[in-house]
Amino acid sequence: MSAVSELIRREDNGLISFGDHTLGAKAKLEDFDVDGNLYKVKTFKELTKLERDGMFVYESEPGTSVNDFEVTPEGVAFKVCGDEDAMITIGLKEDTEYGVTVAGKDMGRIRTNLGGKLSISVELEGKGEISVKVAE
Repeated sequence: MSAVSELIRREDNGLISFGDHTLGAKAKLEDFDVDGNLYKVKTFKELTKLERDGMFVYESEPGTSVNDFEVTPEGVAFKVCGDEDAMITIGLKEDTEYGVTVAGKDMGRIRTNLGGKLSISVELEGKGEISVKVAE
């Protein structure tokens, strides 16, 4: 999987892809409209962050590239790649327990904090693209 050269784009399947973990300098794009929601992405090799309508959605340290990011009533699913292992934080419902699957492996159930954030560590170095699914 390659970086998203447009910083954020809507795919033919209606999902979004965002982030460019190969950038040496910070880049951002604001007010990217998807079905009436405005997205903002900030990305470079050290950080990737996504907001929707001013609300936190996704953050990774170091930066990642994300394809086919899908938000459902039950959670989120996406494919991610990066040059290094990453800590990914996702904005979900507050104080809710989610099942987490990374690269097809069940990582167990994790509860969000009172702000609705859920953090997971993913091994990306040398792996190419991996899938992540977080669902109630």
